[in-house]
Amino acid sequence: MDSLVGQTLVFIASALVMVPIFQRLRFGSVLGYLLAGLIVGPGALGFIKDPHSVLHFAELGVVFLLFVIGLEIQPKKLWAMRRELVGLGGLQIGLCTAIFTFIVARFEVPTATALVIGFALSLSSTAYALQTLMERGEFNTDFGRSSFAVLLSQDLVAIPALALIPLAAAHSAGRAAGLDWSAVGLAIGVIFALFVAGRYLIRPAFRLIAASRMREIFTAAGLFIVLGVAVLMQQIGLSAALGAFIAGVLLADSEYRHEIETNIEPFKSLLMGLFFMAVGMGVNVELLLSRPTLVLGLALGYLVIKGAVIYYAGRLMGAHHEKSKLMALTICQGGEFAFVILGMALQFGMAPPEHVGLLTVLITISMAISPLLNLASDQWRLRHQKPIDPRDYDNIDGETPQVIIAGYGRFGQIFGRILKAQDIPFVGIDHDPAHVELVRKFGTKIYYGDASREDLLESAGAARAKFFVLAIDDVDISLQTAKTVSERFPHLKIFARARNRGHAFDLKDLGIREIKRETLDSAVSFVGDLLKEMGFDKKRAQQIVTKFKRHDELGLEEQYKVRNDDKMFLSLAKQSAEQLAQVLGDDVTKSYVELSDTSDTTPTEPSA
Repeated sequence: MDSLVGQTLVFIASALVMVPIFQRLRFGSVLGYLLAGLIVGPGALGFIKDPHSVLHFAELGVVFLLFVIGLEIQPKKLWAMRRELVGLGGLQIGLCTAIFTFIVARFEVPTATALVIGFALSLSSTAYALQTLMERGEFNTDFGRSSFAVLLSQDLVAIPALALIPLAAAHSAGRAAGLDWSAVGLAIGVIFALFVAGRYLIRPAFRLIAASRMREIFTAAGLFIVLGVAVLMQQIGLSAALGAFIAGVLLADSEYRHEIETNIEPFKSLLMGLFFMAVGMGVNVELLLSRPTLVLGLALGYLVIKGAVIYYAGRLMGAHHEKSKLMALTICQGGEFAFVILGMALQFGMAPPEHVGLLTVLITISMAISPLLNLASDQWRLRHQKPIDPRDYDNIDGETPQVIIAGYGRFGQIFGRILKAQDIPFVGIDHDPAHVELVRKFGTKIYYGDASREDLLESAGAARAKFFVLAIDDVDISLQTAKTVSERFPHLKIFARARNRGHAFDLKDLGIREIKRETLDSAVSFVGDLLKEMGFDKKRAQQIVTKFKRHDELGLEEQYKVRNDDKMFLSLAKQSAEQLAQVLGDDVTKSYVELSDTSDTTPTEPSA
């Protein structure tokens, strides 16, 4: 199996056998890939002789993964995560590094070496955690976003740590060494150049490529950006994955980000599977078999200590018990970046080969045990907590609706009641099984399911319907559903409920034009009632609220055009407020003057 074709066949065959089995057993795909790699690697069947060369290529999977994640994280969202990036992430790294450094130092290891090992053990697997969160549909949950913030903090801190290892090695050996400030300046300059290129070069280039209407060239352009940034970052000694993440963030506001993500996704998924197989192939099977109790005991102890620290850090930062627990289960394993750090420690003579070998096996075993911990947690929750509804999503057969309503809560029910009164066929879908049962008791048949799933929408009659009402309350699920509908069922005209202005802007990015903010109409109508109660004439009160609503909707359109420019956005908001005061000022002042002149006995109607 020395040929490229033969090795490729081994990888595909082992993945086809192992991954579906482990998915069926609910262990997750990651454990299946790890064991597939272990079986075909040099420690077992020996089909693949050199796992390190495979790992170097497979690390592109992590690069593609971070690029896709970056596409989902707009700069404003990244800024909103700053508290968790610095606070939660920094606390976890600091506590874990201190504890593991103290433990390693007890074995008479030099302080500098103990510090490097302690830091390596504080890192978690970005590849494993994000893959697991996405498979379980938990990336956009509260604990999922916090877990990602911690992982991103670790990647950011790991970059300068790699630069400091040679200095620590020189200091440990008693040699003088200084920081290479030219390399630091080069790194800062390259990152700044990426930001400039993202705004002024990459986006215009994608517009030209999109105009050619050649999908393969568009895909090639996306691959070129990812691989180009990865190579550039490696040339200056930084993380290729971090560079890809920055490139993704720069394109997150682009109108082509969804198309780019769709084209990159197949490459990312295949390479991520290859990455986990390469990690599995790198396990020292001889060490594991000769000292299984030691290795498994160290791995379990490592997971317990690190999980406890992550849980404690979450609680210190104000997270509740369940969120802190889920974070600990998600990111308690060792990370792929630790392999790089330990490799550098070995290269510079800071750690002997036997220690690095043991730690590498320990980290790999921790990655293999993590899926089992998640499964055990799920089983415990099912046994000790009353599940919301254990059943599968409803089967929807034979529906031919004109309208599909996604989200049948207090907002979507209004649509359903009116459509039902007019005998207009519709299908309602809601994710809360208890609410579905309640609505059915009142004679309206709706279905329990996830409206963001293409297969469920297909069975609900999306191909035959004409209109789609997006009434989902959760912003992230709403956007995911809107994305699925607009891409897979473009003939459906979407009427979308927006939670707020930001939600409305994101829906507009997906090409949706029929958008209503959920509280605008009711609030404006209520203000009209207040004005009438205060003595305003009914016609005048209606004019005021109508002018306000028209002005607000026009302002929303103008703000949408400059939403990515904070300075322009704030300036436009101030200008809009001044214009509103001018538009409504005359009406309000005139009304109050006329009200103050009104007789107590016979009210005089103000002129229109």
